Amino acid sequence: MTFESLKEIILETVSCGEEKIAPDAKLVPEICADSLDTVELAMALEGKTGVNVPDDLMATFRTLGDLHAYLNEHGA
Repeated sequence: MTFESLKEIILETVSCGEEKIAPDAKLVPEICADSLDTVELAMALEGKTGVNVPDDLMATFRTLGDLHAYLNEHGA
């Protein structure tokens, strides 16, 4: 999965400015404002990539780069 593809999913799912989306952006609070946003993003990622991203694991990702690496390691 390219970072651009991840960016598109984020923009479709959560309310954050496109300018905030970068590999070093903190998942919370820069991209996801709260736990509901995090759950919605996890569900969208699972639906679009087929990669299971459990909620408790989602909470461990500090940056979008961490999330991107996980998705790529699991076949997205």
